[in-house]
Amino acid sequence: MNHFILFSEPWWVNLFIFIPIVLFYLWKQKGLKISKEILIITALFGIAFGFVEASVVFYLRTTVELLSGYSGALSDVAKLSTNNYQQAQFLGEQTGRLLRIELFREIATIVMLISVAFASIKAPRERFAIFIWTFAIWDIFYYVGFWTIDRWPQSLLTPDILFLIPTPWLSQVWFPITVSTFSIFAVIFTKKTTHNNPD
Repeated sequence: MNHFILFSEPWWVNLFIFIPIVLFYLWKQKGLKISKEILIITALFGIAFGFVEASVVFYLRTTVELLSGYSGALSDVAKLSTNNYQQAQFLGEQTGRLLRIELFREIATIVMLISVAFASIKAPRERFAIFIWTFAIWDIFYYVGFWTIDRWPQSLLTPDILFLIPTPWLSQVWFPITVSTFSIFAVIFTKKTTHNNPD
């Protein structure tokens, strides 16, 4: 069983826990003008995209046999890295082709989430809130999807590699789930009651 690890690596990844808190106080002053319909539609996108992303990652890992002979998935990849980030070992054990696919997949994921925010609302402030909202829901349902497919992660204490850009981000699953949950609450509790999209 994994032990609770408070801090993620590299150190600056830990600062992400403050983003939803800061946004809550910034958005609370004027309130977010986002309709319930927009929140529901973008949430459905985030849920569906989370499951698609989990499937794609599962296929990629399976293709290169990172899953075969192991009990999990990304948790086993995370074990390849020490506290000092043996990046050379990690990257050296991946094929160049897989690494490129992973990097482009991560970039494409962010582009898709930004595109949904731009397509759903016009006001810059609310666009950013929709990006945060959709990202958070996608992130949570990525783990839900992966657990449905492969029963991974086994717990919130399972280690994971969150992103590879610009360097591997390592943490236990509880960390991104917590940040995403706080982000969802920040949007919900600062939203004004409205039926019209802001211009």
